[in-house]
Amino acid sequence: MRYARDVAIVAFAQSDHTRRSDELSEVEMVMPVLHEVLRQTGLQTSDIGFTCSGSSDYLAGRAFSFTMTLDGVGAWPPISESHVEMDGAWALYEAWVKLLTGEADTALVYAYGKSSPGEVRDVLTRQLDPYYLAPLWPDSVALAALQAQALIDAGLADEPALAGIAARSRAAATDNPHAQLKGSIPSGEYVVQPLRTGDCPPVGDGVAAVILAAGVRARELCERPAWIRGIDHRIEAHSLGVRDLTDSPSTRLAAERAGAFERPVDTAELHAPFSSQEVVLRRALNLDDRVRVNPSGGALAANPVMAAGLIRLGEAAARIHRGESDRALAHATSGPCLQQNLVAVLEGDASDA
Repeated sequence: MRYARDVAIVAFAQSDHTRRSDELSEVEMVMPVLHEVLRQTGLQTSDIGFTCSGSSDYLAGRAFSFTMTLDGVGAWPPISESHVEMDGAWALYEAWVKLLTGEADTALVYAYGKSSPGEVRDVLTRQLDPYYLAPLWPDSVALAALQAQALIDAGLADEPALAGIAARSRAAATDNPHAQLKGSIPSGEYVVQPLRTGDCPPVGDGVAAVILAAGVRARELCERPAWIRGIDHRIEAHSLGVRDLTDSPSTRLAAERAGAFERPVDTAELHAPFSSQEVVLRRALNLDDRVRVNPSGGALAANPVMAAGLIRLGEAAARIHRGESDRALAHATSGPCLQQNLVAVLEGDASDA
């Protein structure tokens, strides 16, 4: 697929993800990460053509909470700015479209989530259908457990296989200085059967940011840009009762439209907050054992809500920047049981590989 302009991720930064950050406001969390991602490119805030952020007012507990973090960006003199009430991966999509139009040559995208002040399992129930499901208050772990049990009943997974995914993810996170959980972690007790504590993501706070640039500007800012060769996002039916929870047609369609099936990828960063969801995503994306999945540890190692999807794109891009990957797939999700899914294909220049 060819676009009007070539756009790349040229820099990525993230915070250390922690269980609590009571001593920090959202602005204080965001500022160091923004400074770091700008430092990597040598850009100043005034050099950025467009800024887009992703966050959730439900986590913050107040309306238009994202306007507060603009203090960390520096919005004076006035900047071209936008916000999505979604994971930062969707903010990246908006910024990518902005650059394709030619209205900007560079974009700053950031996302943050501070889940520690409340009960994130209860907060996420507000994503559900307001007439039939939300009044029952089924939390995110209970719904993920229904999906995991559906996989087990269909013979597509079992509890030892899920424990193996969790163990591999936490072991991979050993080399990730920003991960919240890493190394050997016991599977633990059942949270909601068949999911044990090891199958579930940690609750924590964190920030991520990337810089996008188009064409020649990308090559000026980064030795080996991670070119976005394709990106697409799709959504499943809102009602869980009309979906096959063992499959993810929206992920498959997004991957097809992004060009993921045209050639093999060597790396995949999958936003799978629960071990069972990696099983669903692997099947939808046709990923075999030759693909290195979640070398960063994935969302099982750190899952700051509203930033974890953007981190998948950033981690995939960073591997291309370092020359550790030539063609990578990045996936982000939002909503219960993989309801909304975004897939991007990133490539490095072949001559630099």
